[in-house]
Amino acid sequence: MASIDRYFASSRNALRRQWSSPKIAIRLIISNFIFWCVMYIQVIVFYDISTGTCWYQSGAYGMFFSIYIAIESGILPILLLFIFGLLTANNVHNTIQRIEPIEATHNGQHIQGSKTSKKDAQLHKMLANQILVFVILNMPNPCYLVYRAITINTSKSVLRSTSEDFAGNMTYALIYLGFSLTFPNFLISSDMFRKEFLQLIRTKILRQHPIPVATVKKGNNNNCEIK
Repeated sequence: MASIDRYFASSRNALRRQWSSPKIAIRLIISNFIFWCVMYIQVIVFYDISTGTCWYQSGAYGMFFSIYIAIESGILPILLLFIFGLLTANNVHNTIQRIEPIEATHNGQHIQGSKTSKKDAQLHKMLANQILVFVILNMPNPCYLVYRAITINTSKSVLRSTSEDFAGNMTYALIYLGFSLTFPNFLISSDMFRKEFLQLIRTKILRQHPIPVATVKKGNNNNCEIK
């Protein structure tokens, strides 16, 4: 959803940009929550608890659920992220080519064209890095689930079963690692994010005044404005 939002936000089409708004984002988050709660009601019916382990039933449903999870958690998100990531990159590339980051004065009003472009560029960079981390850390799990679905009816030794369970647990650990890397990724990717985070620490935790930001306006008098 974030990659789709960035695609709409970076579009040169005004109607598409209207789809990138907090109001629509909140509606999608709520709808997304309800949709996936309904989708996973099947777990209540088709999961069994055996020897202290909660796992889906073997047989036809086991094969179906393995393939379903591989598509839902791996193939589909990665495919959508890849498609909309490329579309967003194309929008940004076209914008950079068509709009020069210039400053101008029109009817006595100061216009700074590069500030918004720089902010958007950093947001796109943060999202691109997040997509890259997501793809790398989420790919092993669907691959493992596809393998498990193919070999679900194969007779396995205790050593092989234990090794496969260990490998499966490690693929889930990579998914959780991806969630925990979101904040470090943003911190490393964006100078804007780092500054905002330091301002938050300074004002909310240390209870100090925010650091003033100086912006230079180039004009006839070369004025400097402190914000």
